[in-house]
Amino acid sequence: MAPDIRPLEAADKPRWLELWTAYLAFYETQLPDSVKDTAFERLLDPARPVHGMLAIRKGRPVGLVHYIYHDHLWRPEGVCYLQDLYADPTVRGTGVGRALIEAVYAAADAEGVPSVYWLTQDFNTIARRLYNRVGTLTPFIRYSRP
Repeated sequence: MAPDIRPLEAADKPRWLELWTAYLAFYETQLPDSVKDTAFERLLDPARPVHGMLAIRKGRPVGLVHYIYHDHLWRPEGVCYLQDLYADPTVRGTGVGRALIEAVYAAADAEGVPSVYWLTQDFNTIARRLYNRVGTLTPFIRYSRP
């Protein structure tokens, strides 16, 4: 059964924080509370290009996705970067991740931004099985400033 997907709301902060903290831990990352608070505020600010949605099962958030619209010099309509995707371990393999990705696709299409992309680490083999079904692996290698 597919979960309900809806935009993030102010009342979601405690559960969103649990999910996002678990997501960060998966990537061996910790952030100060001030950064988490700023992130949540940005996700709720309609003037920002950052958005968040939750997957809901039986009235409880079980997954999250964050995405960002930004300009792109090769695409006048811009692009959508799916920045964070997380499903609670108890619901993995039940369609939550796919539903969240498809919700981002639908949101981007509604905004006239058909190009959606994301990154993952090579060791994220379970998620990559899903990504190989809903997206196309590109040959790009990411570098960042040290």
